[in-house]
Amino acid sequence: MIYIAQDEAAFVKKAAQLVLETFSGAIEARKRATWALCGGRTPQWVFPKIAEAYYRERIDWKNVLIFWGDERCVPPDHKDSNYKLAKDLMLSKVPVPAENIYRMAGEMTSPHEAARAYETQLKNIFKYDRPFPKFDLIWLGMGEDGHTASLFPGTSALEETEKWVVGHHVERLSSNRLTLTIPVINNARRVVVLCPGESKAPVLRDLFHPLASKNRYPIQRVHPTGGELIWLLDKAAATKLPPDIRNKAQNI
Repeated sequence: MIYIAQDEAAFVKKAAQLVLETFSGAIEARKRATWALCGGRTPQWVFPKIAEAYYRERIDWKNVLIFWGDERCVPPDHKDSNYKLAKDLMLSKVPVPAENIYRMAGEMTSPHEAARAYETQLKNIFKYDRPFPKFDLIWLGMGEDGHTASLFPGTSALEETEKWVVGHHVERLSSNRLTLTIPVINNARRVVVLCPGESKAPVLRDLFHPLASKNRYPIQRVHPTGGELIWLLDKAAATKLPPDIRNKAQNI
């Protein structure tokens, strides 16, 4: 499903509505909702909306478990921390219990050890889910190079088929990252790709072209098996979509 928001207000409202809808169904069905957040710039639009009274009061936060899809290898109070972004703009403003928040320990000396520690934690929480955890909701962003989470073009992390979490060095960024793997993402019940901005339009044109190369961009590997994939775009991001795709999309 593709949604094209006509302005920022429509974009953030739809993103928040999808969160509320997903959580309500998950808690009714399984008594809890599991959510892996994304980092980068995009969530800073949506986090404050979810912290508003309408959503804050309708979400059963005591039964929501918060995780991250990826993290930079920095301390949790660092300006580049995905955890800090979520904490400052949303988590500190909603009644989610502290024990329900499971951040990636980006400050650990070894990203590989940090990844193993997070995977162990996930296995303790998703103990009945094998071979991979089944998140109710995973948020993803997409970079101008088609990367998603911290799965970048040409990195070995893209090829991981068994681990739940990997720590790796991204050469072109000269930084270490932690990330969920493609099999984990594809096992989710719902994946929402938050993708606003004109800079994303060329990649989106390539992704949805009928003759698109299947492995050009990391985001192309995201295909939930038995789950739902939702693209949430804005008008600027959608400008280069093929006409047949635009016609099938829902304008909001």
